[in-house]
Amino acid sequence: MSDESPLTDVMVSTKPKETTKTRRVPPYNVILLNDDHHTMEFVIEVLCKALGYTVERSYQLMMQAHNGGRTIVWTGPKEVAELKAEQIQTFHQRLDDGRELGPLGCEIEPAPGG
Repeated sequence: MSDESPLTDVMVSTKPKETTKTRRVPPYNVILLNDDHHTMEFVIEVLCKALGYTVERSYQLMMQAHNGGRTIVWTGPKEVAELKAEQIQTFHQRLDDGRELGPLGCEIEPAPGG
């Protein structure tokens, strides 16, 4: 005779797999509007300083706004888009006679498909 104990039934239960959904933040576009008052050089300088673009990229964007009336210069989360637009609008150009032109035309809007 053996002293073996009888096998017991083992209950195994599993939890349903939890799925997490990552919610995407809807993107916003920063739009540069065509400007007939500020010089092209000034617009290029602003884009370089405010957005960190190269002179070449800033020139391309400035020409797109000049020829098409507006162009997207940056896309990202709403809060950052608001900040970028505000940074662009803080630059002012002073004319030789001392007059100061207003800020560049800039706005934000929801990006399509966001």
